[in-house]
Amino acid sequence: MEHQTSAIRFTHNEWMQRLYGKDPPEQQFAEYAKRVSFLMEELWVRCLRMNVDVILDFGFWSQAERDRIRSVITEFGADFRLYRLTCPDEIAWKRIQARNNAPDCSLYIAANTFSVLKARFEPLDEDEARMEVPQNF
Repeated sequence: MEHQTSAIRFTHNEWMQRLYGKDPPEQQFAEYAKRVSFLMEELWVRCLRMNVDVILDFGFWSQAERDRIRSVITEFGADFRLYRLTCPDEIAWKRIQARNNAPDCSLYIAANTFSVLKARFEPLDEDEARMEVPQNF
């Protein structure tokens, strides 16, 4: 998507890996993730102020997070577009394993982490506007 637009992409996992390594310690992960989110938000908000489009490649795990980000973006008069990519859990896990084994892996995700994160995800409400992205399995 970033290659089709002039937008700047912000990917949380890439920043985590660059700042804290491929597999940050579990005890510090939440604090590291919070720091990365704060740093990235300072930059992507600055981009919006300068009328530069951004792509936020985040998990958007909760309704509250999606609402907050939508509010920040629309505050600057920018369009908020939410894209939903879905696939069966088995396919998602196979993709994660392939990514974990790639030499340029952005962030290692263990099986337990995948399960924990999946359980935390709050599905989109029917009234949340979004664009569905078809997945080829």
